[in-house]
Amino acid sequence: MLNNCILTGNLGADPEVFYSSEGKPIATFNLAFRSSKKKTGWIKVTCFHRLAEIAEKYLHLGARIGVVGAIDQQKWETDEGVKRNSIQLIANSLEFIKTDGRGFEEGQDNDEPPF
Repeated sequence: MLNNCILTGNLGADPEVFYSSEGKPIATFNLAFRSSKKKTGWIKVTCFHRLAEIAEKYLHLGARIGVVGAIDQQKWETDEGVKRNSIQLIANSLEFIKTDGRGFEEGQDNDEPPF
């Protein structure tokens, strides 16, 4: 089954990073994208392992990026019995379109991060 999504947009805040029980980094952030001429949509993006490290070091509020990944839906029920669901994008790759240069070393080519 094919599940591939490509989005461009801007980060709504700096990435939040936490660690799995195995000590592997996980980064999440909300990405604003245009869903129509007059409407902005939001999706949560999750990055794992090396991609999470890159997101933490180079991404920031307002950064414009491209993300390729798979859509994932989670469903659960609250303690009160209310059914909930959320959709997120599990990132496979990131493309830097416009950042403020955070994380790049002095004299380094700012077109591409060092990975």
